[in-house]
Amino acid sequence: MTGTEALYAIGSVVLVSLFSLVGILLLLLQEKILNYVVLLLVSFSSGSLFGNAFIHLLPETVARNGFTIWVSIYTLSGIAGCFVVEKFVHWRHVHSPAQEGVEAFAYMNLLGDAVHNLLDGVVIVSAYALDISVGVATTIAILFHEIPQEMGDFGVLVHGGLSRKKALFFNFVTALTALIGALLTMVLINFSQQLTVFLIPFSAGTFIYIAGSDLIPQLHKENEVRDSLLQLVFFTLGISVMLVLHLGT
Repeated sequence: MTGTEALYAIGSVVLVSLFSLVGILLLLLQEKILNYVVLLLVSFSSGSLFGNAFIHLLPETVARNGFTIWVSIYTLSGIAGCFVVEKFVHWRHVHSPAQEGVEAFAYMNLLGDAVHNLLDGVVIVSAYALDISVGVATTIAILFHEIPQEMGDFGVLVHGGLSRKKALFFNFVTALTALIGALLTMVLINFSQQLTVFLIPFSAGTFIYIAGSDLIPQLHKENEVRDSLLQLVFFTLGISVMLVLHLGT
């Protein structure tokens, strides 16, 4: 990994981490307006995650290494990895001691968020190691996913009994695990550039899982024709941004 790629990667990870403070918006916007904005962001995010996986990450991998069975296996391993992480978090929530009340879920949410952010750091560095343009596209896709996610995490922590200041603080602390993931990945990639052969399709798999399993189901909760059309517009816009970034490189 070159010095320029490393600098871009660290800058992108710091930017993504700062978005953990987006919960402040909950203090500024009316709930009705906020919910509407989040719905559009989720639509855009799902489109950009799908677009980044299928327009940037997988095509770059295939162009460099060919479309072998291992590309499929590594992509599927990313999907399976996300499945396991989510199952663990949900399982821990269900089996938390009853006397801990709702706060048990709040702390498990922090654990799940820390793991998720760690993977964000891995994904961003892996993308920049492949190409700076791919890294930029990946950062944009993650940023638009982070906004609604961090808002949701903030709400869970406050609901779990934490004050708003503590919720923002802990959300920011867990976001810093992205830096740990980034630095570890940089070290490993410097030892073996072949690591990107695994990490890039793995990252694509995580994006496909998040968009298909976490975000799309959220959009189906709203069935009004007008809102559904807006979802489609923003979903398509997310894909289009990834396509424009690809054509511009």
